[in-house]
Amino acid sequence: MTTKIDELDVDKLATYLTAAVPGFKGPITATKFDGGQSNPTFKIEAASGEYVLRRQPPGKLLPSAHAVDREFRVMSALAGTEVPVPPMIHLCEDKSVIGSMFFLMDYCKGDIYWNPSLPEKTPAQRSAMYAEMSRVLAALHSVNVEAVGLADYGRPGNYFERQLSRWTKQYRASEIDPIPAMDELIAWLEKALPEDDGQVSLVHGDFRLDNFMWHPNEEKIMAVLDWELSTLGHPFSDIAYQCMQLRMPADNPIGIPGLDGLDRTELGIPTEEEYVRMYCERRGIDSIPNWSFYLAFNFFRFAAIAQGVAKRALDGNASNKRASLAGKAVEPLAQAALNVIHQNT
Repeated sequence: MTTKIDELDVDKLATYLTAAVPGFKGPITATKFDGGQSNPTFKIEAASGEYVLRRQPPGKLLPSAHAVDREFRVMSALAGTEVPVPPMIHLCEDKSVIGSMFFLMDYCKGDIYWNPSLPEKTPAQRSAMYAEMSRVLAALHSVNVEAVGLADYGRPGNYFERQLSRWTKQYRASEIDPIPAMDELIAWLEKALPEDDGQVSLVHGDFRLDNFMWHPNEEKIMAVLDWELSTLGHPFSDIAYQCMQLRMPADNPIGIPGLDGLDRTELGIPTEEEYVRMYCERRGIDSIPNWSFYLAFNFFRFAAIAQGVAKRALDGNASNKRASLAGKAVEPLAQAALNVIHQNT
């Protein structure tokens, strides 16, 4: 029997969780959260409380993709650090329960924002929220991975070389039609790889506004979510990724709003230069060399992810019904990376 991505066998799930999780009590209802293209996520309402279930999508998956077990591990390890994460409850690796691996965590009652211009907020609140994001990002990159048990969470060294190889393979595996801009971008990145500077930290891999649960009454991040792409890597990849998104137009066909074309001063949002400087000050470093490479790489990786989403939609096992639109984002993202390159060469 084929497992549908938007559905859970709540009776079977309730029976399993009642036996596996101390204090858990059914019956339950499951409601899939809107948004997101990767690992389907559900709010679980049970007699014993409210929870969040995050699962792998059913069906054939690309190698190393949708690693919910890694998400569970890293968030469990970060409990008690300065990086806010939701409390982890249970990991189920038995795919027979709901058709794929999943984990259960506490439900955090907070707010999620999707637009980085934060139209709901005042200039002072926006400024405080960007300062908070900078604080959490610097805290993440300052985590002692050995002390929290994550020394083997990834291979240290040559991060961008390995990531470029990985995402090129992922892109080729999900390629539907040739895209010359992607071919040109891949060729440039391979030639422009900076020398490894020895920096190794825990990286999130998808550090952006809508992956944070915010306190309902404070400019404070309650939990950083969606750790699927986390690994041991280079800290500059995370901040360049966030700034890459902020460089996108406020209103664009890709459907991912950015800040390009908006008056950041009027909004109370720091410029890219100011945000990077804020991060560097928190990390105790002077600057970020090879900035154009890090930005271009992140545009490429985002394009490769979008291509994977489009391929899953074509195969019928994407998490979001709008996933087929992701394919239209690949070429504009690749072109945006080439624009960064050409502007700085």
